[in-house]
Amino acid sequence: QVQLVESGGGSVQAGGSLKLSCAASGYTFTFNCMGWFRQAPGKEREGVAAIYTGGGTTYYADSVKGRFTISQDNAKNTVYLQMNSLKPEDTAMYYCAATTNTNWRMWYHPGWYSHWGQGTQVTVSS
Repeated sequence: QVQLVESGGGSVQAGGSLKLSCAASGYTFTFNCMGWFRQAPGKEREGVAAIYTGGGTTYYADSVKGRFTISQDNAKNTVYLQMNSLKPEDTAMYYCAATTNTNWRMWYHPGWYSHWGQGTQVTVSS
């Protein structure tokens, strides 16, 4: 059974940095894309970034471009999200997700993913 476990969340002041990790275990080698999503209270879950596991192509939401970087370590079955220049509006629960789908135009859509982690909280204070 596939498991995705996030870690690295926490509280930080605006302008600070955090690095999230998502460790995948189980039958993982068929995943084509890994993504990071976030959900703030009262808001819909939104796509933050994604990475094509085969070639390393990355995708970002406009709100995080230039500040966040998604990367992967295939040997460790781990995906990372380096978050710099954090803003209070980045405060949310962050989730890791995985899919075998290959329609990259849908990378930001939660329904495109089949497996999810439990989430890790990120809080940015002003």
